[in-house]
Amino acid sequence: MVITFRSDRRAGSTFPGLVRYRGHRDVGRRLTACHPAKVQAHPSPKDRFVTVYGRKPVLEALADTALEVDKVVLADNAGGPAAREILHAAAQRGVAVQRATPHRVKVLAGNGRHDQGVLADVVAPRMRTLGSAVAGESGPVPRTILLLDGITTPANVGMILRTATAAGVDGIVVPRRGVATIDPLVVKASAGVAFHAPVLRCGTAEEAARTLRGAGYPLFGLAADAPRTLFSAKFPSRTAFVLGSETGGVGPEVRAQVSEWLAIPMAGGVESLNVASAAAVLCFDLVRRRHG
Repeated sequence: MVITFRSDRRAGSTFPGLVRYRGHRDVGRRLTACHPAKVQAHPSPKDRFVTVYGRKPVLEALADTALEVDKVVLADNAGGPAAREILHAAAQRGVAVQRATPHRVKVLAGNGRHDQGVLADVVAPRMRTLGSAVAGESGPVPRTILLLDGITTPANVGMILRTATAAGVDGIVVPRRGVATIDPLVVKASAGVAFHAPVLRCGTAEEAARTLRGAGYPLFGLAADAPRTLFSAKFPSRTAFVLGSETGGVGPEVRAQVSEWLAIPMAGGVESLNVASAAAVLCFDLVRRRHG
């Protein structure tokens, strides 16, 4: 049996660096950030940082000296021991703390139930836009790229980031829409690898698929009824793969861009794999090929 994976010195505070928050400016957001010909001159902050929220994740980020924390945003009404602990930790690291309304913190965190009035932007050194990556404008052009489509479970996204990074995949496309945001849940599932993963940003999976095909990447998907298996396929030096959600599979717009479907051989009456497990099979088959 074979299996698919179409599916799932700022002044004014007792604490150095404490300023009033005035908000991000997503310059150039209306541009199609994925397309090599339309690379954003001023990338969105979301294309440079991983935003963590909540007291514990923020304190953990500040305590990890291997991470570069760009800033902390703290709600105006935050006070007491918890706020003082965050302010002290930020001061110890020399990280600017910006104050904002509680509503603004919720908007920036993207999770109004769990932000606890604080967030931190952590620099993601390997994160870049897909368009700039395939155009060779922000470092080496990726050879192998993994595209996530419709995967909304944070645990799955986190595990895929960890596995793909460990396997040496050059780029993992995490679209801004339609896929779980890289948040504390994703970071936890990735065991912290999400901060250092080679994440490529784009608006949607459909845009990413078009960009990849336009840049000369064949796009492979996994499907139970595919006539050829993953292990027998031959791949060119630059190749992209798409993984869809376990419930909805690869979306029709992305499916239209797929060059070929491949199957993962299965036994024991097992009909499916979790998307993160399928990603592990795929990624480490690529490792096997590199090492003969």
